[in-house]
Amino acid sequence: MANSIQAPPPPARLLDPATPPGGYTWWYADGLSRDGEYGFTLIAFVGSVFSPYYAWSGRKDPFNHCAVNLALYGRRHARWTMTERGRGDLQAEDSSISIGPSSLHWDGSELIADIAEYTAPLPLPVRGRIRLRPRAVNETAFGLDSAGAHTWRPVAPSADIELEFTEPHIRWRGDAYFDTNRGTTPLDEAFRYWDWSRLQSDEGRTAILYNTEERSGSKRNLALLFRPDGTYETFDPPAESVLRPTPIFRIPRRTRAAADSHTRLGRTLEDTPFYSRSIIESDLLGARSVGIHESFDGDRLKQTLVRLMLPFRMPRRPIRL
Repeated sequence: MANSIQAPPPPARLLDPATPPGGYTWWYADGLSRDGEYGFTLIAFVGSVFSPYYAWSGRKDPFNHCAVNLALYGRRHARWTMTERGRGDLQAEDSSISIGPSSLHWDGSELIADIAEYTAPLPLPVRGRIRLRPRAVNETAFGLDSAGAHTWRPVAPSADIELEFTEPHIRWRGDAYFDTNRGTTPLDEAFRYWDWSRLQSDEGRTAILYNTEERSGSKRNLALLFRPDGTYETFDPPAESVLRPTPIFRIPRRTRAAADSHTRLGRTLEDTPFYSRSIIESDLLGARSVGIHESFDGDRLKQTLVRLMLPFRMPRRPIRL
């Protein structure tokens, strides 16, 4: 069994932004097209964990530091946007949340995201809709730290996705994933490092590995296997496997893989001073499977130079053209 701690049941309101001072809530989705040409990640933040503005403010008001981060991947029409907005631009109800001109809505069977943003520093428009339909919904949340201050709920380990954008002009369908994270303390003060990955098989099973290293020295290794109906089981995580660091910022990348398995990194999607996102391939599910891998370096994020660099990609105010 993985050394996991089950958190209290998540709130009934899936998009509830209840967040204490110093804390955060985010909703995350990713997906890959079935032909392997395109991908995306979408994160809506309340108490934006990577925000230098939130850190410089003393993290007193998470609702004054909200953002929608969208990354579109592909050989053409790639976009990346993350404009931070204040509490006056946040509206939340039982089943929807709006941050500036973008919104997420949960109708009980699908998540609909309407995006209206600009990239930075070059202001290119990003306009479109994402529809994510879970194949099953998981109600269980898991603790990520020994104090129980940080929890993670993989809402839809497996989902169907449809993207239709007018700016840039793209439309594709594929396989997706959706989760939510909550914390009552700053992420970079709790964790020195973490890596996370999810892999989907052709049979509809999803394996998720979540490995965290706290500043206290405690380590946690979650290994979950979700079935197509949403039920899951834990399994003993394989041994740690060190992957090559990112090519530019040399972010460490690790995962867990059996000695006789074939695990390799594919395309690097994000290579930032403190964070990486990559395509990963593995036979962890008994056959060649493809998914997403992420690494987070808390020490890097806390560096003054890194925080001074972030506003170039993460402006505080909307860009008005």
